[in-house]
Amino acid sequence: MKLKHWLYIAIGLLFIGLIGFWHVADTSSILKKVVEFKALSNKEIGQEIDSFNGVAVYYNDKVSTVVGRNLANDGYNLGLKYQCVEFVKRYYYEHLNHKMPETYGHAKDFFDTRLADGQKNSSRNLIQYKNPSKSKPEVNDLLVFDKTIFNPYGHVAIVSKVSDNEIELIQQNPGPRGKSRETIRITNKDGNWKINRGLILGWLRKE
Repeated sequence: MKLKHWLYIAIGLLFIGLIGFWHVADTSSILKKVVEFKALSNKEIGQEIDSFNGVAVYYNDKVSTVVGRNLANDGYNLGLKYQCVEFVKRYYYEHLNHKMPETYGHAKDFFDTRLADGQKNSSRNLIQYKNPSKSKPEVNDLLVFDKTIFNPYGHVAIVSKVSDNEIELIQQNPGPRGKSRETIRITNKDGNWKINRGLILGWLRKE
């Protein structure tokens, strides 16, 4: 057999092998998505899916789902179950023993855009930092996300880990396919710390 025939055979076998690899990889990806979907479909609203410092994160399925209002034993309003606001307020109440003067409002309303970096947000009784800020994010900080076209209410979460170049947040109600934990890069430029996510307005902190 001539050399060029062997060359054609080798190229053909390589081509078949690549097709087989892509097929397996694609099948694996599909199976992974099926498993993830099945796991999601088995969750029930109000089921604990994560926790931080003993404060539970509950599954809420669709971001618009509401199953009533959660009130603490002393009547303090923790928010609508199981929205993102309910988790951060419950976290501050249970873990940090903090009650906010203003107990209502959407997620975006936690951030007062009129305040300068490091000023006190009196409606939440917390120090407010802009993104970027002179103050580096810390564990227990309350992150505030701005509204979007698809979400006019914004979003809130809690900082659960901090390193030199990233933070981890823990959140409730990120959507049926969202995760309770997320990692975001942070950078320091000219003494200012920035969380590299355009929607983050800033963070709040208990003194």
